[in-house]
Amino acid sequence: MGNCIVVVQFDLPMRTEEQAIKGGTSTAPIYRDLGKHGLIRKDYLNGEAGTGGVYLWDSRASAEAWFTEERVAELTKRFGARPRLTWYDTHVTVDNLKGETRVNGSSVEVMA
Repeated sequence: MGNCIVVVQFDLPMRTEEQAIKGGTSTAPIYRDLGKHGLIRKDYLNGEAGTGGVYLWDSRASAEAWFTEERVAELTKRFGARPRLTWYDTHVTVDNLKGETRVNGSSVEVMA
């Protein structure tokens, strides 16, 4: 079974770097705690197309357990706009920090 990536996007104006950092660091503890519930990584997004996040989960089930309709309603209330969620299954990962390629979470030798 592969990992799951969820891209969350809000149609909101681009924030300043200072605003983006303040917003991200203020909620980071929530997402650090989700490590025990399958969240591998979250990157905060800030750009001309809006704001949001990219979430890498250990499985689609873990992602679905977090992104319930209640969670989406909570995010809508917090940001004043309903987020768009785009779901992806990911089976192959190239991790240059670890110097490895993984298939469904397991490190593999690169095949030519």
